[in-house]
Amino acid sequence: MFAFTQRYRPTFPLALFFLSFLPFTCVAEEQSLPDKLSLSEWKVPWGGRPRDPFVDSNGDVWFCGQSGNYIGRFSPASGEFKKFSVPDGSHPHNLIVDDQDRVWYAGNRNAHIGRLDPQNGEIRRFAMPEGIEDPHTMVFNREGNIWFTAQHSNRIGLLDVKTGEVKVVELQSAKARPYGIKMDAQNRPWIALFGINKLVRADPKTLALTEITLPRAGARPRRLEIDDDGNVWYVDYTDGYLGRYVPASGKFTR
Repeated sequence: MFAFTQRYRPTFPLALFFLSFLPFTCVAEEQSLPDKLSLSEWKVPWGGRPRDPFVDSNGDVWFCGQSGNYIGRFSPASGEFKKFSVPDGSHPHNLIVDDQDRVWYAGNRNAHIGRLDPQNGEIRRFAMPEGIEDPHTMVFNREGNIWFTAQHSNRIGLLDVKTGEVKVVELQSAKARPYGIKMDAQNRPWIALFGINKLVRADPKTLALTEITLPRAGARPRRLEIDDDGNVWYVDYTDGYLGRYVPASGKFTR
């Protein structure tokens, strides 16, 4: 079904972290691990549950202040933070940065995706169509347009960043809660369905959905990643394990 159109709130510490591997001598063939880890921490000067960091082309780190209703920028070179306000009630859940270093955020509580210009702080809002109340997690496709999930609206959307057109498809399964989203080498989005034990893949042209059922009935995939071989890795939030799905064979490994 096509249409054009209370959430889970994890707790995050008010800090940004970077992990450095010392020494950086991991040999892939031997699957060796570094002997030491170094952790650097910077305290964010404002409240608001900072989350979802994204590094731009200058090496600056952008992040959402979800409950504080702001976008933050941290410059590791100088140690400086800068705060950018977003429209009231946005409560940005996720952000990504395009190849022009413009920051796109998901206005999770007031039904829009916003684009922030770091040069002047101006924001352009892209309103969601009817049925999309909570844009959640976003990813760019090959053309620079944005696929996104809407967890409690139970939908997946595609925003054309030039025209502002939004195409939406509703999940086949009720209360599926589409959450994490990543693109594969074929320019197809894969989504973790946090409310049920499934992954889903969308056709980039038709938006037709293909659901893949995980072996464990109680599995609840939340985030995922796709490796260079096209394998889909996911985390099972309820059981605390890492899973791998191989689309070519249909095989799962836990």
